[in-house]
Amino acid sequence: ELARRVNADCALREVRQVRSAQDVARSVEHRLRGLDQEELWVVLLSTRNHVVGMEQIYKGSISTATVRPSEVFKPAIVASAASIVVAHNHPSGDPTPSADDVRVTRDLVAAGKLLDVDVLDHLVVGDERHGYISLRERRLGFD
Repeated sequence: ELARRVNADCALREVRQVRSAQDVARSVEHRLRGLDQEELWVVLLSTRNHVVGMEQIYKGSISTATVRPSEVFKPAIVASAASIVVAHNHPSGDPTPSADDVRVTRDLVAAGKLLDVDVLDHLVVGDERHGYISLRERRLGFD
């Protein structure tokens, strides 16, 4: 656990500017892979997409984590972040987004518009074999 956290912190420091979903995936996958429960994290970004922070929002059950937009956006508002990227894992190892993942993404995008904090992406991280899926790249929840 300690090694996983150290690797994740190092990966986050290496990503100075987010230019793609892959940049964010590199910074969160060490933190999210191999867990027995779902966790949801938010990556906070400046106006130039520099990483200004990363916070765990939820730790759920083996297959779910209840998401309230107010809790997802709170760290962004406190840090005056211009945008966020949301990431969570699927303990099964299969990163295929569920209908709930798409619904949550749609809700977060709508809330972000009201709060003037852009949701740039929502990543679902699977195991090493399956990698991750970007909901933005799949056009899921970003209508």
